[in-house]
Amino acid sequence: MKRWLPYPLLSAFLFAMWLLLNGTLWPGHLLLGAALALGGGLALARLQPPRGTVRRPGLILELFWLVFADIVRSNLAMARIVLDPRTRPVSGFLEMPLELRHPGGLAIMACIITATPGSSWAGYDGARGVVTIHVLDLIDADSWRRTFKERYERRLLEILP
Repeated sequence: MKRWLPYPLLSAFLFAMWLLLNGTLWPGHLLLGAALALGGGLALARLQPPRGTVRRPGLILELFWLVFADIVRSNLAMARIVLDPRTRPVSGFLEMPLELRHPGGLAIMACIITATPGSSWAGYDGARGVVTIHVLDLIDADSWRRTFKERYERRLLEILP
């Protein structure tokens, strides 16, 4: 059973989402949803996601609220830039060396960067451990690096092994 259904909860969720999004129980959709659910579980099994262990689970909530506050703050800053015609943002790319190497941690960091308005994850060089970020209003690159590493990377390093 585990060979054909390695992630039963994921497969059940995919099947349910397929049916909810299509809004029908037509036999063709049931069959296609089941095939997609099985295929999704098998595809995830082939990717072999790393086993997750968390060292400091309480820090996850702190990181979540910090990211939430930064997203709100960044939204306000982006609104000010967009709505004020006198504002001339200086955008640019920023390379930042990372200590973080955990694949899950890198994925979380990519989500944080991309979810924050005004910044986006542009690339990652795994050999050098350097992430390239595009920032819409890049005033001081060194200050941005220090802030990012202190606020996000330090916490992720404490949470993940």
